[in-house]
Amino acid sequence: MKLSQIEVFVIGVPPPGWGGRYWLVVKVTTDNGISGYGEVYAASVGPKAMVAVIEDVFARHMEGENPENIELMFRRAYSAGFTQRPDLTVMGAFSGLEMACWDILGKAHERPVYALLGGKMNERLRAYTYLYPLAHHDAAAFWSSPEMQVESALVAVDQGFTALKFDPAGPYTLRGGHQPSMYDIDLSVRICAALREAVGNRADLLFGTHGQFTPSGAIRLGQALEPYSPLWFEEPVPPDNLLDFAQVAQAVRIPVATGERMTTKAEFGTLLRAGGAAIVQPALGRSGGILETKKIAALAEAFGAQIAPHLYAGPVEWAANIQLAVTCPNLLLVESIQMGGAFHRPLIGDTLCVEDGYITAPTAPGLGIAFDEEMARAHPYNESALHLQMQEAPCNYHGPNGFQGGASQS
Repeated sequence: MKLSQIEVFVIGVPPPGWGGRYWLVVKVTTDNGISGYGEVYAASVGPKAMVAVIEDVFARHMEGENPENIELMFRRAYSAGFTQRPDLTVMGAFSGLEMACWDILGKAHERPVYALLGGKMNERLRAYTYLYPLAHHDAAAFWSSPEMQVESALVAVDQGFTALKFDPAGPYTLRGGHQPSMYDIDLSVRICAALREAVGNRADLLFGTHGQFTPSGAIRLGQALEPYSPLWFEEPVPPDNLLDFAQVAQAVRIPVATGERMTTKAEFGTLLRAGGAAIVQPALGRSGGILETKKIAALAEAFGAQIAPHLYAGPVEWAANIQLAVTCPNLLLVESIQMGGAFHRPLIGDTLCVEDGYITAPTAPGLGIAFDEEMARAHPYNESALHLQMQEAPCNYHGPNGFQGGASQS
């Protein structure tokens, strides 16, 4: 059995765009006719350029290879061009192709991927979701409204979720870390207080940021949030200096979580050795794929850290997250988009879902999904904007900082 050909689907996400503007799903087929699917979570370049990278990585490092030889193919891609270091774009391309190899292997052996990775450790996976606007909410006002956030939280708790994520402390600028404004600190505290009062001990609060603060700025914000006992303080500083996370972790009495913008065990190993995170959040479509992320989870276990695979992408990455999570003794949570996503779930044949706050280990072969190619082709993405984009303007210290919660469309 040899890897023979690929097809890349660039899927435009309908409004409001939960999960980003588009998803990159790859289909890999072997010379004996078995096809597997994977998802690439890399968007430093536009989708057309990224498709070219995916095709090059496949042709250069994987075509004609036995899909079982994942370690060899990883080392080819990781070391290519005399680099031998983490590369978000190349490893993103490889990650999606690697997922597809596991999907092929599972189908060839008629077993779920997790059965080939150490077997079932977790029968049910505790899921969490962002707080998203409800149908009657003003979507623009939602992200800075404690009252609307509470309404959304109560619906999610009634659906069975026991962990809720929110991120009111914008803006996310391309300028790197900054000091939070007093408005943003106050808003963050008010939303935390309102949510804690509303949900009590029924759900953990997951305070999200996206690397927008300097270490000292993150510490100021984190210490203000401590009375509400969030389960984590997510990505408080930019991911380009891994040692900065340790400063925050040592000064704030909230567990630091991070990892969605990191790739391979090299970066996560540095983070963990420095004491920079209690919870790691690799995105499997960027972190090196399923096997590499299994190694990251093992590193975390050795350092007393837990794993919570990240998801702000499509349902194929979600399926890979679930397969990995089933095997991990140090699993904390898996991210979901609401109950699985109104556009996400049909794209994989409604094969996965959240029920009463948990995802049950799938039993179907491979990734356990039925990818709908016809639906994917019916939603092409023909624009040039990136999956997510950052604000150019600096932080506003005179008033509110507008934030749309990751929504890419309206």
